[in-house]
Amino acid sequence: MESVQAYLERKHRELRLINDCLRHPLPLTCPRSVSEVIRHKFQLAAALKAEHAQHDWNVTETAWAHPGQRRIGPFEFRYDYQRADLDVRGPSFYELECGAIDTIYTASGMAAISALLLASARVIGEADILVLPGAYGETQEFIEGYVDRLRMITLNRPSEEAVGPRSASSRIMLLDSSASASAFDAGLHCTNAAPDLSIFDTTCFSSGSGRIRRVLGRARELAIPIVMVRSHTKLDSLGAEYGRLGSVAFVDWERNVTGGSKLGQLPAETRNAVRLLGGAALPAHFPPYIGAPSYRELTNKRIAAMLRNSRRASRYFATALSGLTAELHFAHGLYVTVSSQQPLDEATARRAAAEMSSDLARAGLPIQHAGSFGFDFAATEWFRNPTTDRYSVRIAVSDLPTAIWDDLTEAIARWWSAHQHRIEEF
Repeated sequence: MESVQAYLERKHRELRLINDCLRHPLPLTCPRSVSEVIRHKFQLAAALKAEHAQHDWNVTETAWAHPGQRRIGPFEFRYDYQRADLDVRGPSFYELECGAIDTIYTASGMAAISALLLASARVIGEADILVLPGAYGETQEFIEGYVDRLRMITLNRPSEEAVGPRSASSRIMLLDSSASASAFDAGLHCTNAAPDLSIFDTTCFSSGSGRIRRVLGRARELAIPIVMVRSHTKLDSLGAEYGRLGSVAFVDWERNVTGGSKLGQLPAETRNAVRLLGGAALPAHFPPYIGAPSYRELTNKRIAAMLRNSRRASRYFATALSGLTAELHFAHGLYVTVSSQQPLDEATARRAAAEMSSDLARAGLPIQHAGSFGFDFAATEWFRNPTTDRYSVRIAVSDLPTAIWDDLTEAIARWWSAHQHRIEEF
């Protein structure tokens, strides 16, 4: 358990880390409440972005007025017209010892996965792409709507379906960190079928997660070429939503891809897809505090606190909301979902999330109606399971002191139980 005082001192270190990146740091005292933590963090991030914009007024999209390399924190950038040839030099966001990583940065996580999927279809041709049940809905939507060469197969029974008959000569395995814990583990084990390529969406895992190491170890053991895609907006900016940023990371590509393999062209084709889709990253969206010595430690402590709080919430909801929960055990452990006695649609789930957040926030609890996760406050929003097409309400777990999180968990359970009849009337 973490006390309120220990939490506030840790958050003060996070605020100092951001503040120290300013050319003219602001006066900063230790926050006295969760609301102060949230307000100060977003204010400091905004001040940092504004300072960069004011100082780098002559840095343009076409780099006409900036003859040298641009630098933000530990990152160096070189590019010409519209960043189509963006070259980024700097530390890896991943905290892993997995060999060489060739990284292409993009404007968002979806820009990363969409460019990679289009490039894969172009390089490999027709292929089966094996997807875990509950995988990220927009990824599935993109495959179905825009990548005709990839036939999506949802692995409802991974150990059986992954070794079943193929409809194409090539097979891609998509591991998604937003799947349930059971589906993710089953999908990892079914790589015995040795796909031609593994794509691993790490967005919801910590950049140093043991699950990432397990997946990379499995791919190395079976000699499967593996590419990691990620949205860095979520967990990699201390919850400050510093900017939209994604990446495609080719892991030990020269070693894993044998000579003459078509996959050798995949990094170049992915870069080309990013260029043609206009999906290159914005240098201004790279948080300058990434390379600071305390960054890894503070990020790891943030995510560890969220995972502890998630386990506490899952256990409590399983009892207090028996029969009113959807999925409590996602692989990432960063959110849980609650359901209703009657099926929800998107509009009803959205309204329930908004009203619950509004009522609890008025009572002084740190909760907001907001998409995404990884904030210093709990966030609620509608949630659709893309496999079952069922809607629920997602509660994104936050980095809060144990006692405050427990109070919030109990308040959520009371509200959700007490408002079942009202939810059905929405």
